[in-house]
Amino acid sequence: MLPIGSIVYLREGTSKLMILNRGPILPSGETEGEGIWYDYSGCIYPQGLDPNNVFYFNEENIDKIVFEGFKDDEEERFQKIFHDRLEENKANIKKGTVTGPME
Repeated sequence: MLPIGSIVYLREGTSKLMILNRGPILPSGETEGEGIWYDYSGCIYPQGLDPNNVFYFNEENIDKIVFEGFKDDEEERFQKIFHDRLEENKANIKKGTVTGPME
């Protein structure tokens, strides 16, 4: 799992994306309270966050890591807690898939 602030290219992508979030959950629209999660959300770099232009993607969509964001003890602790909670809730939340070209 990459830290927030990491810069990546996605497969078939033409723009750099900066990771804004890990594990975002979007409403699935099927049933109240259900959601679909992705590994990351990101924005176009260097423009930054545009609420109308947020990208959701997974590890397998990353083609190249240009820059890896800041890591410290808190980041390592967060990743452990995140993975533990993910394992506990895997049955309740579907993982989203990304197909086709992205920025």
